[in-house]
Amino acid sequence: MGRLMTQSHKSLREDFEVSCPELDLLVDTAVTCEGVLGSRMTGGGFGGCTVTLVKKSNVQSVIDRIAEVYCTSGGSPTFYLATPSTGARLVSS
Repeated sequence: MGRLMTQSHKSLREDFEVSCPELDLLVDTAVTCEGVLGSRMTGGGFGGCTVTLVKKSNVQSVIDRIAEVYCTSGGSPTFYLATPSTGARLVSS
């Protein structure tokens, strides 16, 4: 799944040209971090957010590295942590 996410981002960047330098920096930085399975932009493109799949034990080190790189480029990242759930299911019929 992670590899496909990263390939999807590359396609959005190169084939559809809907990414931007800031999103590319976030994804490119994330995928070099230990414990990252994949990363891609999300939303409408041309700015916004990325989603990155990270092993739980590596979350803080990934946040620290992305923040370091992104702040050096003049940005100010915000991080939202989410944990996967069981997903959609029938509650009652």
